[in-house]
Amino acid sequence: MKRTFTCVLCPNGCDIEAELENGQVLGVEGNLCPKGKEYVTQEVVDPRRTIATSVPIEGGEIPLVSVRVTQPIPKGRIFDVMKAINQVRLQAPVHIGQVILPNVLGLESDVIITKEVKSVQGQ
Repeated sequence: MKRTFTCVLCPNGCDIEAELENGQVLGVEGNLCPKGKEYVTQEVVDPRRTIATSVPIEGGEIPLVSVRVTQPIPKGRIFDVMKAINQVRLQAPVHIGQVILPNVLGLESDVIITKEVKSVQGQ
């Protein structure tokens, strides 16, 4: 069976046609660099995604702070990870790179803060 993918690993954005059989990649055409084959293989065998979202923060200059995962997680676990992230409530101040959920759900990816948020004076 043939399937077309658009690679997102480099700026080329190659349209790659892959020959698939029984969940395996038999061959690829259309990739301008070796990353294309890696991307297609990953998408077929073990698709992964990153998550970027925000969580509430109390006593800060702003009501929400942005967070992300440090490593792509299995695509099928996105909603599980989001459920864990949605339970987090933070207290200002927070710092870029601060880990708020280490090794989230045992997926070898931390959830970290991506924006500095200072405390509001008097709180």
